[in-house]
Amino acid sequence: MRTLCASTLIGEFFVIGFAGLVAMKNPDLTQATVWTVCGIAMLLSVLLCGMLSRPGAVQIGWALQIGLILSGFVVPMMFFLGAAFAGLWWCSVHYGTKIDEIKARWAAQNEARGEAQA
Repeated sequence: MRTLCASTLIGEFFVIGFAGLVAMKNPDLTQATVWTVCGIAMLLSVLLCGMLSRPGAVQIGWALQIGLILSGFVVPMMFFLGAAFAGLWWCSVHYGTKIDEIKARWAAQNEARGEAQA
């Protein structure tokens, strides 16, 4: 699960950065505001990559996905991109968990075979 989720988060890092560049064109926002919000979100996405094995990391990831979708109020294309990344996040968590379970089963079977042969 960690690999799939980390890949999604790194993709989000770049999308958030590009969304910040687009948001700078909004005359109602200052550069400081745009880069403070984007910087925090980008930092969160990178830090979350290293925290995926800890409890609550997936929930924080979901909060980041909601934030990406809501950023569509500033950069309308982010409604679509945020929803796409939320779907990727769901797939990463769902299928990553299944893959981890299959790997654990496979390792247990191999260990049992090794013990039976010894």
